[in-house]
Amino acid sequence: MSIFVGNLSYEVTEADLSSVFAEYGSVKRVHVPTDRETGRVRGFAFVEMETPTQEEAAITALDGAEWMGRSMKVNQAKPREDKGSFGGGGGGGGGRNNNYSKRY
Repeated sequence: MSIFVGNLSYEVTEADLSSVFAEYGSVKRVHVPTDRETGRVRGFAFVEMETPTQEEAAITALDGAEWMGRSMKVNQAKPREDKGSFGGGGGGGGGRNNNYSKRY
């Protein structure tokens, strides 16, 4: 199980989150996603703890808590949706009209 932590400050670090969640048990992993282009923190993170009991305690205590000037959103992370390799967005012609008109 993993915990989703949202509405985070853009200055947050993995070490910051680890120290906050360590108050509720043993933290196994912290992941703070960053924007691919800018490298800036995206404002959310994922935390994994040693046991489900520790995760539930952290969720209960920290959801809605004020931290670094923001009210955190803390809940159980939902499994990532498999969008498959065949996504939306149909192809289209290349801008050439194959219906040639004849001039008489």
